[in-house]
Amino acid sequence: MLDDMELTMQLNTITDPMLLVIIPVHNEEDNLEKVIADVKKEAEVMPLRTDILIIDDGSTDMTSEIIHDAGVRHITNPVNIGYGGCLQVGYKYAVRRGYQYLIQMDGDGQHDACNIPVLYKGLCEKDAEGKTSDIVLGSRFMPGSSPYEVGALKKFAFAWFRMLIRQVTGYKDRIYDPTTGLQGLSRRAFAFYSVSGNYDPHYPDANMLTQMILLGFRIHQIPAVMHNRAGGVSMHAGLIHQAKYMIHMTLSLWAAGIRIMKFHMGVDQAKQIQQLNADELIAVTDRERYFDI
Repeated sequence: MLDDMELTMQLNTITDPMLLVIIPVHNEEDNLEKVIADVKKEAEVMPLRTDILIIDDGSTDMTSEIIHDAGVRHITNPVNIGYGGCLQVGYKYAVRRGYQYLIQMDGDGQHDACNIPVLYKGLCEKDAEGKTSDIVLGSRFMPGSSPYEVGALKKFAFAWFRMLIRQVTGYKDRIYDPTTGLQGLSRRAFAFYSVSGNYDPHYPDANMLTQMILLGFRIHQIPAVMHNRAGGVSMHAGLIHQAKYMIHMTLSLWAAGIRIMKFHMGVDQAKQIQQLNADELIAVTDRERYFDI
């Protein structure tokens, strides 16, 4: 373990930008070996140092053995803490290790590794105001996305969450894929997410987009290549799970709007983070105790 002084020195001496690809997994023995191999191939040809971090959420199958055999960075949770909790572990790791960019993708093979350079490019591109994006969403449903089949219930859910986001935030652009787990994040975004209370530990989807839009983080969308799950069991499998997810997400989305618009929760913290450039974010992360990691 690094003490505070060692960690601060490490963060302050990082000069070259780095990208971290985080992959939360739970019982993905059918898919993970290929996912890791594909991500490794993309990482080798990226224009900056690109590391891979697997967060194993208490798997009970052969997932752990596959991770060890692959020889990649990994964190193993002794118990299952949930999808959002796993992602937040990855965000905390990225903040402490000084990464400037982060890409999150699933370990079930649905997110094609070819999206990694496209997401990274989206994070680096500047808009008309000369500003870069904080969150780049890989969408299944934009013009240019690969064909992706979804059932009637999911189509309804996507339309419902699009409507709620627009209603709560007033965001004018269409969010094509409000539940996508394939995302690229700037250091500003994942540093904010790393703080306890700023990220849903269970189902971080449209509710988190609502939060970040209201807090002024910049969103960009790209068409993505995705595949239907080839093996294993989805965390949203079954009508009961899907119904619980719909209810949770609807309430959580509205709650995010109320927290920010009525009680201004997270507003000052978000402004502090957005006013810092990448070097300043690295320098203050540990020394100023902005983030409770």
